[in-house]
Amino acid sequence: MRTTRGEKVFQTLNMALLSLLSILFLYPYLNQLAISLNDGADTAYGGITIFPRVWTLENFAAVFSNESFTRALFVTVARVVVGTATGLVVTLAASYALLNKKLPGRNAFLTLLLIPTFIQGGLIPTFMLYRELHLINNFWVYILPSIFVFYNMLIMRAYLETIPASLEESAKLDGANSIQILFKLYLPLSMPVVATISLWIAVTHWNDWTTTLMFVQDTRTQTLQFMLYKVLKESELMMQMAVERSMQGGESSGAMPTITPTSVRAATLIVSTLPIVMVYPFIQKHFVKGVMLGAIKE
Repeated sequence: MRTTRGEKVFQTLNMALLSLLSILFLYPYLNQLAISLNDGADTAYGGITIFPRVWTLENFAAVFSNESFTRALFVTVARVVVGTATGLVVTLAASYALLNKKLPGRNAFLTLLLIPTFIQGGLIPTFMLYRELHLINNFWVYILPSIFVFYNMLIMRAYLETIPASLEESAKLDGANSIQILFKLYLPLSMPVVATISLWIAVTHWNDWTTTLMFVQDTRTQTLQFMLYKVLKESELMMQMAVERSMQGGESSGAMPTITPTSVRAATLIVSTLPIVMVYPFIQKHFVKGVMLGAIKE
């Protein structure tokens, strides 16, 4: 098919607009990456764009030399792994159970699960509930309250409905029970939507800092994103990290510091966001496929 003049103009303008938006979205991140890799004293002169002038890894060394930061990183990674695994299992099991139209009380279960999505008790009742459940300052406060998300269950159930019911009937004739059908039949056939839900759950756990702010005072169970929040808000912490690194390196007090709060803040920001940025492109194709197949009805 020949492309008309109007279509060519539209494609050109579309590509130009998307390229401009990509530059606008990427520049702030690349700028912070350049600052994190640049000498702090040199950064103080300004003029850093997307390329460091004086390369150094001292900023990242200062970040990782801080004991609170490394502990928060471990807590966050553990939260993402445990939270994603448990959330995915619960979501898949609930979707499979509610897929059965003959399930007694199926509509009542759906209603009970839907109500908390729109009606919540508020912060104070939630805090009192968590306190009674001994979740305050507990690692499981990150996992149990968010282990089930009604919207994720709807997306996964919609995808499971696209799988022919005859496959399940055949598995039952072969002697498979419900657990075997779920994990040996539905799970392998649902990898696109599983990747989609896993990404949503993992990103939610990785980016969440409000849970730590409201329910965790113990520094041993604080997360990386909360540490980033503190770094962005408290210049004293950044100075402490820089001073600790300088003392470990044996720098003289009269020497001009090569690590500044600005450079430490940029390094902390990069460490906090880089894992998600690196993982997302590898599951992007599954992400799009899972959402589309779970939403289209024929």
